[in-house]
Amino acid sequence: MLDRPEHPTRKPRIAICHDWLVARRGGEHVLEAIALALDPIADLDIIFTMFNTGADIGPTTNRLRRRASVLNALPAPLRRWLIPAYPIATADLSRKLRAEHQRRPFDLIVSTHSAAIKAVKPPPGVLHLCYIHAPARYIWTQGHDYAGGLRGLGLSMIRPIYKSWDRRTAARVTAFIANSTHTAAQVRRCYDAQASVVFPPVRTDFFTPAADTLRGEHWLAVGALVPYKRFDLAIQAANEARHELHIIGSGPDKPRLRALAGPTVSFIEARTDAQLRHAYRTAKLLIFPQMEDFGIVAVEAQACGTPVVAYAKGGAEDTVIDGVTGATFQTQSVPELLAAIRRCPKHQALACREHAEKFNETRFSVDIKAAVRALMNLPTG
Repeated sequence: MLDRPEHPTRKPRIAICHDWLVARRGGEHVLEAIALALDPIADLDIIFTMFNTGADIGPTTNRLRRRASVLNALPAPLRRWLIPAYPIATADLSRKLRAEHQRRPFDLIVSTHSAAIKAVKPPPGVLHLCYIHAPARYIWTQGHDYAGGLRGLGLSMIRPIYKSWDRRTAARVTAFIANSTHTAAQVRRCYDAQASVVFPPVRTDFFTPAADTLRGEHWLAVGALVPYKRFDLAIQAANEARHELHIIGSGPDKPRLRALAGPTVSFIEARTDAQLRHAYRTAKLLIFPQMEDFGIVAVEAQACGTPVVAYAKGGAEDTVIDGVTGATFQTQSVPELLAAIRRCPKHQALACREHAEKFNETRFSVDIKAAVRALMNLPTG
């Protein structure tokens, strides 16, 4: 714990832990935002991770020393096949964290978890704050999406053991922060723990409406082309309605989706954020047919003034207001999706934008700093 009487002006030393540093995706965007928020109020100099390829995460994260687990000696692409070894990796990181603590003490660990990293054991007397994107999906909630094949067989064999370990190591966390009310409920169900909610940061200063850009009549879907995203549902709806649909994304499900697509469905590229923003600005609506723990795409679209038609589960319960910033549907079926599209509100760009502002980066920074100060009993300011 921070010894404030002897060191009244010392910044608390914080260790950051993240599952893997192999690419900049949504979780790494949040990681960089956390590091940026804490940098002015904390002594940050190191990050612990199971796998590190030296990937560019962001300027604040990039300047931190990286300590990787023993599994890092293996090729990074194998990491999703090494789930049974994640307890070995977190135990190794716990030892490295303890050794670094003995050299120069930590006051707090901040982990960002979607796989295993919350299992890192803090040294005695050190607090542990975990920002959780989700309990490991392939273990707890989306096992059916990983069924079949050698990997599916392996997951079915280790799932009960991993669940027991994952639940047990939740006790190493002093406080959880969830990225949505849906994830907070998962924390209660999986770990029997409580979590406050701080929504992830959305770049609402970048994703904005454009008065000089004409909006078309086509629908849009954005994301990784993997089965659980349910782009097949969006394609089937476009086929049936004979309506133009643009799909932005890449992934292993692309050949199957292309084969399913009718003549009104196009797969387009958005190589830059500016191209993605233009796609949001010019679409009539965004189709969001999957269940996500949060779903940043839905907020980016609304920040550009675009309404969202979303499956009414998961993060969409927080991010889409039915009848105001879009429309929601209760079952993942083509008739329900088409019905929601028909009743999606029009000319609601201002309402969409105002709602998206609730998820902006400044709000995230303020909330993360407040959570750290409250946990450590630090003064505000």
